[in-house]
Amino acid sequence: MNPYISATLLLSLGLGTTITFASSHWLLAWMGLEINTLAILPLMAQQHHPRAVEATTKYFLTQATGAATLLFATTTNAWLTGQWDILQMSHPLATTIAILALSLKVGLAPLHTWLPEVLQGLDLATGLILSTWQKLAPFALLLQIQPTNPAILITLGIASTLIGGWGGLNQTQLRKIMAYSSTAHLGWMILVLQFSPSLTLLTLFTYLIMTTSTFLVFKLNKSTNINMLATSWAKAPALTTLTPLILLSLGGLPPLTGFMPKWLILQELTKQDLAPVATLAALTALLSLYFYLRLTYAMTLTMSPNNITGTTPWRLPSSQFTLLLAIMTMLTISLLPFTPTMSTLLTL
Repeated sequence: MNPYISATLLLSLGLGTTITFASSHWLLAWMGLEINTLAILPLMAQQHHPRAVEATTKYFLTQATGAATLLFATTTNAWLTGQWDILQMSHPLATTIAILALSLKVGLAPLHTWLPEVLQGLDLATGLILSTWQKLAPFALLLQIQPTNPAILITLGIASTLIGGWGGLNQTQLRKIMAYSSTAHLGWMILVLQFSPSLTLLTLFTYLIMTTSTFLVFKLNKSTNINMLATSWAKAPALTTLTPLILLSLGGLPPLTGFMPKWLILQELTKQDLAPVATLAALTALLSLYFYLRLTYAMTLTMSPNNITGTTPWRLPSSQFTLLLAIMTMLTISLLPFTPTMSTLLTL
């Protein structure tokens, strides 16, 4: 793709998200979401491969459905209450429909089924944008909606952590595993959204760091399924040594960064007298941990069956830009001691 076109599309992505962040009126927020969707479609379809075009079409239809439903909910709210302000959304029906529309846009269960299929059809760079940047604008709106029925967010959260963990168990494609991982992490954020928005932001921040580093590792190794991970050792031994820590951080094991949000969310749910919900969420985290351990095993404890050392293309040095990967890897592994600092910064 022409670099000028790529730059225009990426700037449009940033513009759409910024408009949604800055808006207090529902129509302006909706317009930002639409700019966001339209800007990423050419990036998704740039491969001109039938699979990529299919993924782009599915994504467009899903996002258009979500946007139309959100517009319907906000118009209904304006009709019933006379308010277009995001923070003044008070009618139970309109609020519930808006939450479901935004859940569809980010890929929360049970409205998640488009996400694995779409992500599988994209290259890893576009998949990274879809898994990280595209979650920001809908999440900014979810944070501003005050749900009239607290049970809906808890139900969406538990369903997402359960289905996100369960769906990834049987997958061999890395992009599909990352899609289910995304659904599970979003479930954790939604669980605690109404009790502690600052904790949801902290969870989103750590999710973005961990997902970025994981996608960049897969991109550096050119890995798209579990079997291709076995060749990582020959390509980048040092990175292959660190990658299990990144994956286990995604799984939420101490003393890694990923443990921090899970620990604080379980603590907050227990404070709100929701110990059964906290227990169920902790058990569903074990499902996700299993498939991260599978990836760790495939990457570090198995060897590629190809032993013809003279013709191995992966021994050539990589020319990819790796500074971002280095920064994100360090953050993914070592942010846990900064938990009090980050919590304080996000509650200011």
